[in-house]
Amino acid sequence: MTQPLLKSARLRTLGMSAEIATRLRTLIEEGELPPGARIDERAFCELFDVSKTPLREALKVLVAEGLVLHRQYIGYRVAPLDLEELRSTFELLHGLEATAGELAASRLSEVAMARLERKHQAMLEAHAAGRRTEYFRINQEIHQLIIDGAANPVLANIYATLMSKVHRARGAANADMLRWQESHEEHEVIMQALRESGRPRLAQVLRWHSENTANEVLTVVARSLSEPAQTKKDAKGNQ
Repeated sequence: MTQPLLKSARLRTLGMSAEIATRLRTLIEEGELPPGARIDERAFCELFDVSKTPLREALKVLVAEGLVLHRQYIGYRVAPLDLEELRSTFELLHGLEATAGELAASRLSEVAMARLERKHQAMLEAHAAGRRTEYFRINQEIHQLIIDGAANPVLANIYATLMSKVHRARGAANADMLRWQESHEEHEVIMQALRESGRPRLAQVLRWHSENTANEVLTVVARSLSEPAQTKKDAKGNQ
């Protein structure tokens, strides 16, 4: 085989692996692949209709990003979450949400408000139809629109950095049906605050929602981290 053909085959593999990495990253961040979950290479090769080579190239990218762990003879697993880091990150996010609310109260344009109304309606439809992943994605888009409405690029950059640390934890918590309903109800309150003249409650409501989300996320993560230890303890007690 000539060198150009080898190069062409390599480029196709790299392009394929990049797409697979994107799809796996989405599954991890939206909670479809929870922390600690084993990544079955054969199953994902069948799912994506690819060989192991591009799949493993994609997994190497996710290992470098810290989303996936690899151990020789054990294979690939979704990286666990750090409870203390999450707790500290949320403490900062509460303040950013409130600050964004204060700024957006006067800076949010009519065009942006119209987009928020459309997104909110789409989220309601996803909730009614039971489309959890779509609901979660639109939920995040609504928060981003409010952040953008604050018109402060420094705040937006810090927010994006912090959100990248908690995004997949939020996805895992969003799998909880009770929290899904609570989040839906809280977003109705947020929209009410956005529609009010002068939006005097917006900052307070956004902080309240952020704190409620954090409480649920931290509870779910703490439970997931304690389950293996508890299972091991129970197994030992049954011997």
